[in-house]
Amino acid sequence: MSDNFLDKVYAARSAEETRTIYDAWAASYEAEVGANGYATPGRCAAALASCCNDLTPPILDFGCGTGLSGLAFSLAGFTTVDGIDVSHEMLAQAKSKSVYRKLTQVSADASLDEGAYSLIAAIGVIGAGAAPVSALDRLMHALPKDGKLVFSFNDHTLEDPVHEARINEWTDCGAARLLLRERGPHLPGLGMQSNVYVLEKK
Repeated sequence: MSDNFLDKVYAARSAEETRTIYDAWAASYEAEVGANGYATPGRCAAALASCCNDLTPPILDFGCGTGLSGLAFSLAGFTTVDGIDVSHEMLAQAKSKSVYRKLTQVSADASLDEGAYSLIAAIGVIGAGAAPVSALDRLMHALPKDGKLVFSFNDHTLEDPVHEARINEWTDCGAARLLLRERGPHLPGLGMQSNVYVLEKK
């Protein structure tokens, strides 16, 4: 492969630089992560399904990328998935999968309609080289009572304890309940793992 984005995607940069790199990566993204056995979308979809009695409420796939996460949710039995992302080129790839009800390009600091979705996913979105940990707060505030957020932190992200500390801030005060925390493969071809979490807002 002429340009290996996994070698540089975890570096810190501005939101505009992040959008630019994901636009450039869109065409080769699935080949690159697929070659390394990208497992986190399927793990997140299975985790959320295990915590839900009803798979019909719409899910907001925050940072949906090329749509691998939407495809995973569809395969897990969820019926309605909406996606948003900062990258126009990534969204074009997601549209081709025909698993999303709607897809919307947003800015990195776009506001979310509170209560619009009782299920939100942020798969590989928060952490090193991507959205800041404050995005976790934005997503939790957007959920209604009893709403659920499924998300992942990979090994690069877990190197900074601020990320799991933010989960503890939500659970320690009783504002949320941790329904699931599971460690497992992320990019096994690179020897990388991730934690998958499901938080329920109280």
